[in-house]
Amino acid sequence: LSMNRFMLKSKIHHATVTEANVNYVGSITIDKQLMQRADLLEGEQVQVVDVTNGQRLFTYVIEGEENSGRICMNGAAAHLINEGDKVIIMAYTLTEEPLEAKKVLVDGQNRFVRFL
Repeated sequence: LSMNRFMLKSKIHHATVTEANVNYVGSITIDKQLMQRADLLEGEQVQVVDVTNGQRLFTYVIEGEENSGRICMNGAAAHLINEGDKVIIMAYTLTEEPLEAKKVLVDGQNRFVRFL
């Protein structure tokens, strides 16, 4: 019997939040280059885990300027996750088969370092 399972598909590890904008409509803005490396699409649901304060939330991705290093928490999420916090951004997919997630490690300026 095959069974669908939610599996990790994409991960951006230890990104630094560059902005927290409460007045925006909602979501997380991510540098386009990081989105491509991690196989994330605009509008895709992601879980954001704040390593600094323990908060966890789900939101959706907005494409940010390529190579900007931008990771911006928008709207209500900006009350929970602050500028300067370290976060892990993850997306999942429903699949019957095991899969190799795209795991991206970034430096302090949110530049790609290597795949994990």
